[in-house]
Amino acid sequence: MSARILVVDDVPANVKLLEARLSAEYFDVMTASNGTEALAICRRAECDIILLDVMMPDMDGFEVCRRLKTDPATHHIPVVMVTALDSPADRNRGLEAGADDFLTKPVSDVVLIARVRSLTRLKMMTDELRMRAITSLEIGMQAPERSAVADTGKGGRILLVDDRQSSYERLATTLAAEHTIDVEPNPTEALFHAAEGNYDLLIVSLDLNNFDGLRLCSQARSLERTRHVPILAIADPENSTRLLRGLEIGVNDYLLRPIDKTELLARARTQIRRRRYTDHLRDNVQNSIEMAITDALTGLHNRRYMESHLATLAEQASMRGKPLALMILDIDYFKSINDNYGHDAGDDVLREFAVRVRKSIRGIDLACRYGGEEFVIVMPETDLHVAGMVAERLRRSIAGEPFAVHKGTKRIEVTISIGLTTLEQKGEAVADVLKRADTALYRAKHDGRNRVVSQAA
Repeated sequence: MSARILVVDDVPANVKLLEARLSAEYFDVMTASNGTEALAICRRAECDIILLDVMMPDMDGFEVCRRLKTDPATHHIPVVMVTALDSPADRNRGLEAGADDFLTKPVSDVVLIARVRSLTRLKMMTDELRMRAITSLEIGMQAPERSAVADTGKGGRILLVDDRQSSYERLATTLAAEHTIDVEPNPTEALFHAAEGNYDLLIVSLDLNNFDGLRLCSQARSLERTRHVPILAIADPENSTRLLRGLEIGVNDYLLRPIDKTELLARARTQIRRRRYTDHLRDNVQNSIEMAITDALTGLHNRRYMESHLATLAEQASMRGKPLALMILDIDYFKSINDNYGHDAGDDVLREFAVRVRKSIRGIDLACRYGGEEFVIVMPETDLHVAGMVAERLRRSIAGEPFAVHKGTKRIEVTISIGLTTLEQKGEAVADVLKRADTALYRAKHDGRNRVVSQAA
């Protein structure tokens, strides 16, 4: 899908020029002639990147950018200011307003397209994360947008890779006012340092002696532990061509020497804010996945996960000719616990029961809450005899010590019944194994509860 670029400028000739440049590179181009119109388009989520003029009559570009970046619905949209203003003060004002870049007219076609493509990749990655994390609101997690808007971008951990002492001392002194800085003057050690340091930003000089800084950037992008860490490249003006190449291989932003201290801090804050936002999105996605397969009360896997994972374990056992043991556990007289002590006490028992289950099984075993007070434990490479020993140990663990409820003010006796079987026949249906274990559980309860009953295939 082609990125949708919104060009905002009150001068029709400027709009036509940018529209022609971008359309030639197969971008979809939208236009707006003022800030109010641009804000409305962005709120409708109709664009991926904004090319924003500064000098407009109704609302200048600085104010438009500030409003975009303080609105949780639009703060993630990259903004590039394209303007005739060229003073460091104007550039820093734009960056402070939240702009992702500040390009001065006349803008080179090569620079413009490289920057747009780089930000397009970033925006599409963010959109994918936002789409995957959208259900987090429905399951009660906090959306990251508001915290992202409030984030100052300060207090980050930065690794500076520069082998010129005069250069890295100046840069480190400036950055240390807002962040924690580590300097790595040896570029051959930088990748290892970056992978081990849990950094929020890598700043890499492209003018290293006897070492290709772009190769380091490329390696950082290919390594799992540094793949998502933003990279800010620094180079001398004559190396601008290599900087554009850097944008193609994953560099997020760049600065040309001599470095303006205020601009350095502003660009570092922008990258760190974006890193924190995308990390929060990834965390939401991961938490959503975990919540979909985990029982919220006990922390064990849920029935959905058990049914899908059990089929895989059974298939592996059949292929390898290994036994697979399965037990169904039921807490005896659980309804009376709820009736006599309340549902809060019942929840206390279920949580403590899960703790004792984990202590009684191996890491490769699968423990799930099957429903209500029923649980399933699957033990790969375990025959009926060994599984019976594990089941008996677990039964004694439950019956041997009372369960604390109501914050420890009361203690109650709890026992369990266990039905046990194994998958012995190659290709046997998982449903048949579960049914056999359930039949064994019924016998255990019928015979007086607080016991283990095994049933062979």
